[in-house]
Amino acid sequence: MTVSFRNVDASPSDPVSTWPFEGLIIVIERGLVADWQPLIAELRRSPWGATARRVAAYLTFAEPGSTARLFTLVLARARSAAEAAERAEVATRVRAAIAASGQTAAAFAADIGTSPSRLSTYTSGRVVPSAGLLLRIERAGAELQ
Repeated sequence: MTVSFRNVDASPSDPVSTWPFEGLIIVIERGLVADWQPLIAELRRSPWGATARRVAAYLTFAEPGSTARLFTLVLARARSAAEAAERAEVATRVRAAIAASGQTAAAFAADIGTSPSRLSTYTSGRVVPSAGLLLRIERAGAELQ
């Protein structure tokens, strides 16, 4: 690391999640790419976590510049990737419930109170079912085994 924390009770070598707000600002504003890497890794690991929220708060008042734009983009991409992974996981769970039921997709859709075309959007990940419907899907898959 090329940056150092002054007047901050932490070190850049500490886990990013333990850095105080001021430490995050120092790394973003004064750091180099090597200094940013641990912070970027933390944002990717937990895009809605405490560190990500503090970076997002900082970005609301940061001087508009390339570094602020970079971290805005990093945070947006991390959140987008996490949402895509969550969407894919839900689609996998829907497909697993249908397979576990032993029914056709059309019969399964009828049992959970939706149409086959809507169920298809859930299995592909294009649409995410509501929490209540996901519970019905998983229960129906488990009950019909």
